[in-house]
Amino acid sequence: MTTLDDSIQVVHQRLEAARIRAERAQGSVRLLAVSKTRTADEVRAAHAAGLRAFGENYVQEGLDKIAALADLRNDLEWHLIGPLQSNKTRVVAEGFDWVHSVDRLRTAERLSAQRPPDLPPLQVCLQVNISGEASKSGASPAELPALARAVAALPRLRLRGLMAIPAPAEGLEAQREPHRALRELLERLRADGLALDTLSMGMSDDLEAAILEGATLVRIGTAIFGSRPALQAPTRSLTGVAG
Repeated sequence: MTTLDDSIQVVHQRLEAARIRAERAQGSVRLLAVSKTRTADEVRAAHAAGLRAFGENYVQEGLDKIAALADLRNDLEWHLIGPLQSNKTRVVAEGFDWVHSVDRLRTAERLSAQRPPDLPPLQVCLQVNISGEASKSGASPAELPALARAVAALPRLRLRGLMAIPAPAEGLEAQREPHRALRELLERLRADGLALDTLSMGMSDDLEAAILEGATLVRIGTAIFGSRPALQAPTRSLTGVAG
């Protein structure tokens, strides 16, 4: 039976093989463990196995785990990678270290205003709808330059880069195409003077393609924890809205 340690080792091996193939520097790709639907005990076990950064899709579920693992707070990095509703920006600004899913200026302004002054700046990525899917959140490539400049100017935030969830594709070359497009958008923003260093892209099925195209954070859930358990009834948030 495959253990959590075995799965993490296999993922690290895949990351390293892709990094070497891409001729990128050691340490240039970070692993973000997607802990959506996983218990606090599973996150604790993953921490014991060496992982430090965890991504959550649902605000209240993530906040519950942050509270349950308060004894590890200084050794864990919590990333919100799912959609963010405007009525949840305060608790996210107060509880998380990163937000990958900013796709409009109003959300960024609320996060900036609500980030406590005693905490470091909130690290944010702009989510881009790189495949143009109607079902996906994210700014369009055309909207991105103006949005990036406006978010980069906000206090209490640090704009780090871009995030995308491309449409599924078969084969390495087809998978590389949307990741390449996101990298090119980042390069254009950097050429315009924005100091960006993060490409949050790549998941269990396409991490190699993402790393070959410059991913710096790959979001891996299934390959670490196995198939997700059956979905439970949505957790109710602090505001009474399903998270």
